[in-house]
Amino acid sequence: MTDTRGILFPSRLPTFHREHPPKALEPLVRWFWHPRWQLAPGQASRQEILPFPASNLVVSPDGVVLAGPTTRVAHRELSGSGWALGALLRPAGLASLSTEPWRLRDREEPIHAPELTARVSEALEDEGEEGRRQAIEVMATWLTQRLAPPDAAGLAANEFEDLVARERTVVRVDQLAQLLGVSVRTLQRLTRRHVGLTPLALVRRYRLQEAAQRVRDGEAGLAEIAAELGYVDQSHLTADFREMLGLTPASYRRSV
Repeated sequence: MTDTRGILFPSRLPTFHREHPPKALEPLVRWFWHPRWQLAPGQASRQEILPFPASNLVVSPDGVVLAGPTTRVAHRELSGSGWALGALLRPAGLASLSTEPWRLRDREEPIHAPELTARVSEALEDEGEEGRRQAIEVMATWLTQRLAPPDAAGLAANEFEDLVARERTVVRVDQLAQLLGVSVRTLQRLTRRHVGLTPLALVRRYRLQEAAQRVRDGEAGLAEIAAELGYVDQSHLTADFREMLGLTPASYRRSV
């Protein structure tokens, strides 16, 4: 996959892959992701991510963590050599790992799974495509054995996530609730239970990710991007950028 949404400076990534899950896991996992780096002594690579409004199950040499939804840009300094293998969880998938995902906002919860760490580490001793494929297969099998099939509420939360990602110009929560045929209150309970964020937070994050990618690509003017993504005007896009990223769209475009 070549999707780089959420990665603010893709050129800084040493090596990064996203892979689709097996068909049976599609209602539970959006995709698997795998960075690997090997930097020279004294060299560091600062990674800045505008994460998807979701949780991730992450395996690294240090163990397994459930990383909850974030409310801000995430930063990490890479040095030396290392790797990670993550699964971006769909709302229906998170339900099996956390009953109170709002408590995971901006934090990580360790998961005791030494056998998963060991088998993924063994697979990734092969640094090529085959090693990545085997590691993803190991993680997919582990998830298949532990995640319950999605129930009606989980599927409804998935549907809302898909709707937000698809309907770029719909930015009001009451409009989205109407499209789903539920009340605003029901939608709020749904995202609290299956995502850990408010419906509006999901909408704003998806729009800002899309805006950042469009700004980075440099193919459209800022006013055009704002209009196509449902912002009232360019100044509202700029305000969203500054609040979340700490810089304006124009500054971000220049820095990229």
